[in-house]
Amino acid sequence: MAVEKVDFSLKETSPNIGSDRVFGGEKLTSSFDLVEKMEFLFVRIVRARDLPLKAVNGIIDPYVEIKIGNYNATTKYFEKKPDFEWNQVFAFGQDRLQATTMEITMRDKELIIGDNMIGKIAVALHEVPLCLPPDSPLASQWYKLEDKNGFTLRKGELMLAMWYSTQADRVFTDAWHSDSAIVSGESLLNTRSKAYLLPRLWYLRVNVIQARDLVPGSKDRNPQVYVKAVVGDVILRTRVSPDKNVNPQWNEDLMFVVAKPFFDSLIVTVEDRLENNTIRCLGKCVIRLSNVEQRLLPLPADPLWYTLEDIVFEDGMEKEVNFFSKLNMCVSLDGEYHVFDESVHNGSDYRPTAKMLWTAMIGVLELGIINASGLQPIKLRDGRETTDAYCLAKYGPKWVKTRTVVDSFDPKWNEQYSWDVYDSYTMLTIGVFDDCHLHGGDAVGDRKDPSLEKVRNQLSSLATNKIYTYSYPLLVLQPNGAKKMGELQRAIRFTCSSYLSLFLVYTMNPLLPQMHHIYPLSIYQLNILRKQAVRILCSSLSRNEPPLRQEVVEYMLDGGSQIILATFKCFSNARQWFDEIRKWNNSAVTVLVMAIYCIIVFKPDLILPTVTLYSIQVSIQVMIPQWRKRPRRPTHIDVNLSVARSVTADELDEEFDTFPSSRQFDVLRMRYDRLRSIAGRAVTVVSDIATQVERFHSLLNWRDPRITVLFLVCCLVGSFMLYYLISLKVFLIFGGFYVMRPPFLGKDVLNAPQDFFSRLPSKADYML
Repeated sequence: MAVEKVDFSLKETSPNIGSDRVFGGEKLTSSFDLVEKMEFLFVRIVRARDLPLKAVNGIIDPYVEIKIGNYNATTKYFEKKPDFEWNQVFAFGQDRLQATTMEITMRDKELIIGDNMIGKIAVALHEVPLCLPPDSPLASQWYKLEDKNGFTLRKGELMLAMWYSTQADRVFTDAWHSDSAIVSGESLLNTRSKAYLLPRLWYLRVNVIQARDLVPGSKDRNPQVYVKAVVGDVILRTRVSPDKNVNPQWNEDLMFVVAKPFFDSLIVTVEDRLENNTIRCLGKCVIRLSNVEQRLLPLPADPLWYTLEDIVFEDGMEKEVNFFSKLNMCVSLDGEYHVFDESVHNGSDYRPTAKMLWTAMIGVLELGIINASGLQPIKLRDGRETTDAYCLAKYGPKWVKTRTVVDSFDPKWNEQYSWDVYDSYTMLTIGVFDDCHLHGGDAVGDRKDPSLEKVRNQLSSLATNKIYTYSYPLLVLQPNGAKKMGELQRAIRFTCSSYLSLFLVYTMNPLLPQMHHIYPLSIYQLNILRKQAVRILCSSLSRNEPPLRQEVVEYMLDGGSQIILATFKCFSNARQWFDEIRKWNNSAVTVLVMAIYCIIVFKPDLILPTVTLYSIQVSIQVMIPQWRKRPRRPTHIDVNLSVARSVTADELDEEFDTFPSSRQFDVLRMRYDRLRSIAGRAVTVVSDIATQVERFHSLLNWRDPRITVLFLVCCLVGSFMLYYLISLKVFLIFGGFYVMRPPFLGKDVLNAPQDFFSRLPSKADYML
């Protein structure tokens, strides 16, 4: 039996898009030119008045029912209210209408026995007017109700409006759609399209310096004091102070991610770890985040002394304390950082938090989500396979969700969105999901919205003012190999509004804000802070209507990825050493390194003697102070060096296990998963290195035409300058002294060559 070959290729398509088409004999003037125009019949039910009373108690609970062929739609109903105002909009796809008339019937919910019809209105569909954007919305008007025989009632009127339009109509996003006819109740909100604006995230830096006049529980022991800081559900602790007294010092930073508006407070406590592993609180202070200084310049915050309040109970009663300890801290909201909530290589925004530090906009990104085809079934409903698909697009702080097309393997959305662009080295991400929250518990599944894969687009690889229309295969990796979940057709266009700003972005503006280079955060800190940011965004987006659930947000942000922290430690140490040289932390060492650099450039044959000279300098600086701290006792086992205090019971059991293993299957599976996790992080690091190598290769393959042109021009100019104007030795001396210049001669920010390299495209978005 022959196996059908699956096509995983990217296909260029020719959808019927553009602004030169007509609708009902009239030319379209809408700016929705990246999607196919969809024709809808819109019906707005506003309110009713002077209704005839049929109920015994004189109170009715009316609702309106709209019927067009096989389509039925109903408004909400009111329980014992004197005024009846719905103000609901219904949208019926014109390509599916199989009737010539529309019946709008008002019914009473309380009349269960017999005919509950209050009145009706019959409308011929060919008499409905056309009202296309940017025209103003059609005004609603009163219609007399009729009985079942078509005679006008003496009492009862319904205000409504009817018109034909497209998805560019302003009521489209809030309308009930006929392709969601089987959804009702509160689940109907989940089917609507929506734009989400992420909260602005800030880094909260708490620099704990020292404490004064602490009051430990006992004066006969050396206190083991540390500081605990709490913001929301995030708890961070400093190390135990090496000063075993009542005036301990730390000088340690604790970093949090907080969202604006600042409703939470920073709770700082000083705690003493007793001998029996119990904790005693020595004082606490509460700082409202709205009162914290927002730092916009790369200057350290001013240290302040905070009063530590201690609550003492005596005989079950709270006792007033007249003496308070003090805690010295620098607390600031750092607005010049960019808060990472996504992978660096797949970032859609690199701007600082503070809006006044943003650079000029360089263009507009427009996306048209047209349709999907051949989607695979995800769940079971009423004994048959089905899919309720929607798309989610993410770029910068603005996320957009299309409406959910119910029970279709070939959904059509034809929705268009736009974003402001501030940097071309950014990524647009589009995910396709199945909505499992539309029908309560009648769908078989785990009540999570599963993904049908996502599509990424690097803006730097797009030509300006050109429309790209492609059909993207949705691929997922499963135990039996890669599987195609369908295809997504979309159109995208990047319009450049200022070529000067675009040129400055490539040559002058650093990719990350200055704070990341002046006061860089470690990889470990970035990893922890990113997890905090993802958790905050998950909580914020889940409170919207319709909500975006945690599994969807984490999937779009790649929240499950890990960063290996201890890879290539020697390179990390060398880079840290060179950063200290460049920052002139020790002026004598920096001057000596610059002198050694001059000797190497002008006298290469003196490299070995220079290395020997530097070794002597290191001996004088490092080894002599270490002589005073040399061990005074014979060698012995160091439990801290062996990490014996932090080892777990399972690690000990694994250490003493036989080979081959004699443990149970569940234990072996847990250890295998742990090994897979470590190997996965190692593969992530290797892929990051491969990404950097691909950037060098992309200089000449015209992946980003602007980058390649700039590189060739720079090579041409540089070759003439190095041959005719500047000698190699002068160039090396000038470059080395510029890198190791004193801080007062210039800030340590990303220079043009580094910024140029950071924007080189790679094939990371090609990977499955």
